[in-house]
Formats: sequence, C-alpha cells, structure tokens
Amino acid sequence: MHVVTMVSPLVLVLLAAAPAPAPSPFESIAGRALTDGATLATVTDLTDRVGPRLSGSDGAAEGVRWAVAQFQAAGVPVRTERLKAPRWVRGEERGEVLPGKGHHAWSLALTALGGSAPTPPGGVEAEVVEITSLAALATTAVEGRIVYFHHSMSSAEGYAEASELRSFGPAKAAARGAVATMVRSAATASLRTPHTGVAVFQDGDRAIPAVALATEDAAVIHRWLQAGPVRVRLQLGCRTEPDVDSANVVGEIRGREKPAEVVLLGAHLDSWDLAVGAQDDGTGVAMVLEAARLMARMHPRRTIRFVLFMNEENGSAGSKAYAEAHANEVHVAALESDAGAGRPLRVYFRGGEGGESFLSPLVRPLAALGVDPAPKRHTRYGADLHGLARKRGLPTVHLFQDPTHYFDVHHSAADTLDKIDPVALAQSAAATAWLTWSLADAAGTLAPPPVESPPAEH
Repeated sequence: MHVVTMVSPLVLVLLAAAPAPAPSPFESIAGRALTDGATLATVTDLTDRVGPRLSGSDGAAEGVRWAVAQFQAAGVPVRTERLKAPRWVRGEERGEVLPGKGHHAWSLALTALGGSAPTPPGGVEAEVVEITSLAALATTAVEGRIVYFHHSMSSAEGYAEASELRSFGPAKAAARGAVATMVRSAATASLRTPHTGVAVFQDGDRAIPAVALATEDAAVIHRWLQAGPVRVRLQLGCRTEPDVDSANVVGEIRGREKPAEVVLLGAHLDSWDLAVGAQDDGTGVAMVLEAARLMARMHPRRTIRFVLFMNEENGSAGSKAYAEAHANEVHVAALESDAGAGRPLRVYFRGGEGGESFLSPLVRPLAALGVDPAPKRHTRYGADLHGLARKRGLPTVHLFQDPTHYFDVHHSAADTLDKIDPVALAQSAAATAWLTWSLADAAGTLAPPPVESPPAEH
C-alpha cells in the first residue's frame, strides 16, 4: 500500500529557513583568505599609498600611521610602541671602471649599502682586489685598495654566504685598511638592477664607502681582474643622521581562557628605499593584517598579538625594543612572515620534544593548499624574532614559501607590486592565518627549544 505523507506549509517554511551548518574554523579562516582578495588589496594600498618605507624616513612614519588605521578598520585593538630608529640617507651614487690594459672604461650599475659612509668630496679611486670569503680577507693585503667581494649566488640557498660578505665584509675590510668595498648583489636575477642591503658598522668601527654591484657589472670586474689590474672610482653622497622617533605597531586579540599566554605573528613594516617593498615585506605586512581581519571577531583560547616591526632592514631597532619591553611575558609560539608572496610549501618549527606530534594535526588541513602535512624541525626563527627567541627559548613556527623568484627582486628597484602572484599570496595568507589561529586555540602548546647561547661574532 502506498502511503502519502502530507507536510504542512509551515514545516516547509521552517525547513527552508533553517540555517546552513556553521563553517569550521578552517573554512572560516582559510576559505575567506582565499576568496576575499583582501591580502592583495592591502599590499596594493601599502605600496601605492605609502611607498618606500626606509627606517627613519617620512615614508616609514606614514607607514606607522597607515598600519594603525588598518588594524582599526579591522576592529582589532591597536597601539604603537615607541622606539628610536636609525636614519640613513642614500644620496648620490656613481661609479666607473677606469680604462686599463686590455679593457675599456665602464660605468657601473651600483647602489650604496645601508650604513655606508660617503666618499670624500672628490670621490675615491683605487686599485681593486678580489676577495671570496672573510677568511681570505684576513690574509690578503688590502690597505689602500677597494675590496671587491665575489660570490656566485644563483639560488636562494646561496643567500646566507652572499649576505655575510655584504653585511660584515665592509667593516672587516676597513679594519685592514681598505678605502671602500664592492660586493656582487645577492640576487638570482638581474637586468643590471643592483640589490642593496645593510653594511654593519659597530660602534668603534671605521665606516667606509660600500656598494653593491649589479650581477652583470660584478661579472665584468671579476673577468677583467683575471687579466690584470683594475682601477675603480666611486662617488657616494650617503649620510647617517641622528636617530628619529618611530614605533612598532601592535594589534591584539585577547585570549578567552589563557590571556597571559601569547602567540605572536609578526612582519616588518620598513623597506629599502629603491622601490616600494612589495615583497619585502609588503606581502608579509598584508598577511599579518589579513590574519587580524579574519580573526577579529573570533575568540581564541590564547592571546594573539600582531606585531609590525620597524627597522628590520638596517638595524633591528624594533625587534630589540619589543624583546626588551616584553621579556617577562609568556610567549608560547611565534611566527614571522618575511618571505615574499611565493606559494606555501611546508612548515618548519623550532621546539622541544614531541613537536612533530603536536603540530601534525594543526598542519594537516593545509594539505588542501598543497602544503606538506608533515612538519619538520629547523633552526630558523626569523630576524625580528631573533632576540626574543634566543634569550627565552621561544618556540617558533615558520611557513616555508617557494623562494624560486624571491631573490630576483629582493632589495632592488624591481621589488614592485606587479611581481606578486595573487593566487600564491592568498594561499600563503590562508596558511599563515590558520597556523596562527591553531597555535592560539590548541588545547596544549609547543614545547620550547633549549635557550641558545649568543651567536659568535663575525
């Protein structure tokens, strides 16, 4: 017998009006990051409205005001934490190879390194000597000469070696009597675009002129030195002015159960002055702000603190100020976004025993974004987390992004918005936000690694 069941019109209306199941936290966070387009809109606004943000500049000050407004618009409580930041001004920069036996004159594509001293009013001219390591510098006669630091960086893996020469070579060359230094740009691609960076001169060091050469010009110097002597003339107008007032920008979502336990997500707000700092670190800033926007109305178990650090590029004043001001707080984990806009590939961490088993269920949902679901141990903790992590044994989690093209534009005039892949950026923003939320809302915490000894001086 066929029985017909009648459903009243009222029941049909109620069924139609029944709410859809609430999205999971992963769907709410990662799904919106992938579809809203807000991360790209934020980095576009930063690069178009603010532009270059070298520490101590008007652009850096405007960046602080802009970041405060961004947190406010997202509904996240925000404050500035004041600090003194260095102010170095680039000025004129020119260089040339003088004609010599077997080679013609050559105008160099170069840029001063941050912290470089100016040349004397008439410039500096000297014979060039090539050095390939800091160890070799210690045994080579360089007094009265221009030291050229040569390396062969061709992929992201070569950056550590190249940046060591760039950062610490000038002061060591100066101590041995060199009159100036040049270094091959730490770059994986170039169309005669030199890539800058910091030259570290400590109190008591003799600062000398220091420049980076476009890779093509470095190849010219390297080749001509194989055939005979090379003389170079440099003219730099850079200068260091008194420190200025600046700030870190700090947003915070207070934890519902354990507000004294802090999960930190950071990026650096400053950039070099050659371009607009789109990938370094505009995308990182945008990912931090996107995470704040996505979680503004959520209630994590622990406090999430979003920190936009000032002066990462040439001094780390923001990192040092934060570590000092918050040394007595309990940071249970920290993440730093400073790797451009490449797609997310895997998750690394620094932590104690049981770290893999703790992180695995938090990382597993990211497989939907192409992320390796198995977290791996690593030594990385990020430049702005260095002081806090080393002194306090802070657990850190690092989202490793595809670095294939990052060093094509890093620290150069080519670090512009058009180099960003919007899809990869959205994927990394989603992964960053999810990792931050997961660490803040998990039942337990990542065990801390051992406290480290201070690193050896270069």
